[in-house]
Amino acid sequence: MNAIEVHDLVKKFGDFTAVDHISFDVRQGEIFGFLGPNGAGKTTTINILCTLLKPTAGTALVNGYDVLHHPYEVRQSIGLVFQDPSLDDQLTAEENLQFHAMLYGVSRRDYEQRSREVLELVGLSDRARSLVRTFSGGMKRRLEIARGLLHHPRVLFLDEPTLGLDPQTRRHIWDYVRALREREHITIFLTTHYLEEAEYADRIAIIDHGKIVALDTPSGLKRRIGGDVVRLQTAQNSEAMLRLRTNLQTDVLLDGNEIVLRVPQGDQIIPAIIRTLGAPPPIEVLSINLRHPTLDDVFIHLTGKAIREAEANTTEYMRQMMRVHRR
Repeated sequence: MNAIEVHDLVKKFGDFTAVDHISFDVRQGEIFGFLGPNGAGKTTTINILCTLLKPTAGTALVNGYDVLHHPYEVRQSIGLVFQDPSLDDQLTAEENLQFHAMLYGVSRRDYEQRSREVLELVGLSDRARSLVRTFSGGMKRRLEIARGLLHHPRVLFLDEPTLGLDPQTRRHIWDYVRALREREHITIFLTTHYLEEAEYADRIAIIDHGKIVALDTPSGLKRRIGGDVVRLQTAQNSEAMLRLRTNLQTDVLLDGNEIVLRVPQGDQIIPAIIRTLGAPPPIEVLSINLRHPTLDDVFIHLTGKAIREAEANTTEYMRQMMRVHRR
């Protein structure tokens, strides 16, 4: 059984289509990354899955419950960590958890055991009675994750869980996220600006202009853009290019003073390059390097823009949405 099933989902605001007939599944127990620039339909889709918006058409099931017809059951079965801070920093960590327990109808007995478990999971047991205003940004994020887990959700939605945190704290947050997936046996649906973090996902969906443009594992997505890139400089580039084309049977290009080869497995072809250029008369290799494709490369290839560039350029999108809501 899938944790999330989305079929032909549509969401319109007036005549503006924010989500345009998308379909995808999220398997139970997987970490599923959902990526896209502002205006792509990412936030709208998440809001529908969390019952904060109603779809215009199509269906979405979360833990087997229809988001339109059984919103209460959906909400009881999910946890949500918002992008923006949502803790009361005038309360202690324990008091923030108590308030959440009351909202979700967690019994006193269950709360006492569960609060200890989630605070231990995120490494905050010793700060349970500390005021949240004394916490660092990373500690607050960990407390928000603990709060989202308090009522035993089967799916945890993490919206930009490490946004604004330093690299070391981001790495620690991810250690906790991966640990909780193993210990809690839950499904994690996340968004992130940091594409290197999306590597932690089992599968990734990329959405642009309201449509899913790709869905695959991180390695599968990277294979789509044509393999590794090998760049080298030699003492005789023209002769080296001719020899490489003849012997390796692959495309060879010249970029400035560098020879460029795009190949499926760069680490396996480098020895062949060295042997080919080392054959008499040898051609001196001045430098050689290998670069594997990244998710940044994939995102640019599929959407025509870098994700950070796309996220930063939100002015026109906001103007468009304001025009829609005025109608």
